[in-house]
Amino acid sequence: MVDPDAAARRSELLRLAAIGTAAGAFSGLFGVGGGTVIVPLLIFWFGFGERLATGTSLAAIVIVGTLGALAQGGLYGNVHVGTGLLLAIPAVLGVLLGTTIQQRIPQRAVSYLFAALLVGIAVELIVS
Repeated sequence: MVDPDAAARRSELLRLAAIGTAAGAFSGLFGVGGGTVIVPLLIFWFGFGERLATGTSLAAIVIVGTLGALAQGGLYGNVHVGTGLLLAIPAVLGVLLGTTIQQRIPQRAVSYLFAALLVGIAVELIVS
């Protein structure tokens, strides 16, 4: 007899593995993955709220980003460390500001803003 709880856990692990694999592939290809892959799929497949999905994605991206930067830099020489550090300083302030704002506006507004961002980026990529 198949344990339904075990089957559900296996299904959940497979979906998480799919999300992680897609996020890693997108991170390696385009430098993105958390906001464009992990967040939407955690919301869609697991019913996470925007805030929980965002926080979970940020936790995962620490590891993904570190390993991606090491591979891009160490294997291919595609990292300009000085510029990366100069970007990181204001990015830390930006993530703190963004997190503060996200906690103060309705989750539905976060969804609409995120959708508008993705549409805007898509239009820009098509036009340019």
